[in-house]
Amino acid sequence: MTDGFGAVSGLIDSYRQDMIGRMKEMIPIRAISPSSGGEGELERAMFLDKLLGSWGIKTRRYDYKDDTGAIRPNIIARIGNAKKTIWFVGHTDTVAEGDRSLWKGDPFCVRIDGDRMYGRGTNDNGQGVMSSIYAMRAIKESGIDTGYNFGLVLAADEEVGSRYGMQKLVEEKGLFSKSSDMFVVPDWGNDRGDIIEVGEKGLLWLKVTVKGKQVHASTPDLGVNAYRYSIRFLYEADEMLHSKYGKTNSLFNPNVSTFEMTKHEKNVDSTNIIPGIEVSYIDCRVLPDYRLDDVLCDIKAIARRFPQVSISIDPIVREDPAAATQADSEVVRILASSVHRLKGIKPRLMGIGGGTCAAFPRKKGMQAAVWSTEPDIAHQPNEYTRISYVLGDAKVFAHMVL
Repeated sequence: MTDGFGAVSGLIDSYRQDMIGRMKEMIPIRAISPSSGGEGELERAMFLDKLLGSWGIKTRRYDYKDDTGAIRPNIIARIGNAKKTIWFVGHTDTVAEGDRSLWKGDPFCVRIDGDRMYGRGTNDNGQGVMSSIYAMRAIKESGIDTGYNFGLVLAADEEVGSRYGMQKLVEEKGLFSKSSDMFVVPDWGNDRGDIIEVGEKGLLWLKVTVKGKQVHASTPDLGVNAYRYSIRFLYEADEMLHSKYGKTNSLFNPNVSTFEMTKHEKNVDSTNIIPGIEVSYIDCRVLPDYRLDDVLCDIKAIARRFPQVSISIDPIVREDPAAATQADSEVVRILASSVHRLKGIKPRLMGIGGGTCAAFPRKKGMQAAVWSTEPDIAHQPNEYTRISYVLGDAKVFAHMVL
């Protein structure tokens, strides 16, 4: 049903200045996970909940308390009287700004430059949040009967694994149904908007702790240099992982499993101290062709080759891959049709290494597609989105339910 789309599209265009203003209000409300040194999403969720209420949209809150005692809020709303629902899932949390010296302005103050809105979280995932809520507002204000209900999920905790967000929401009894619900996650894409993500790699983040014996650097024979053994272990693990898990899969970009050494914690304060403890991290993005249990087992086997030190391997994030959403699924067909209709392009299907909220409904056998029109700038300094992308994506989402 698309007879009323012209009116809905006009409403979305009319929201331009209001949307910019709301983004300027939302971005300064920092929503960084407590596990990353922040206070969580509660204040931002309250802002969005109040905004939706001012538009006459009724919401429900699903709050979960994390290990630090912080409330991790999730907002749910749905409008329409159809038999099936398309849920649009944005996440309200953001990552920290990183090195502030690399930013041209305050990371948490929106700066407008032509069509661009700069600021931490404008792209990831402020764009997805705003395009979803303004599409919902337009559908409601138009009063048009829709072919699908418009569902909205504003989820917590996506940046560090969704433990208190979509992971828990899909377990809520009676909230979602395999027979009547499908999901669109506007949290990945490209500037053309010509890719629909239908699958994700398995995700395994590992904390590697190497324990030796700290001593003065002038007497190394009296200690065990944890740094040296950490380097040796990481090198051997890296060689093994890339050799053993080297299959390619054409659905994914990149088309291989990736294993990257990333974060390294501070060890000692002085050059003349041999460190007794080394802590580093490995980011594994594994093709569905492999089991994460096997990857973990093989890494631990490498650790046992170094009896001179104690090496512990602790998963801090683990997401086993879900089956990909089928190319002929209802949600992919509807999304592809709306993109083609509004953008004049036929999107291609792809799998990615980044984890999104789509993984969790997929694990429950529900259809989920990830799509947006966005620059590949998430988590980088001077993050931005384009105003035209927010409004354009909102039109695609509205078109999908009509």
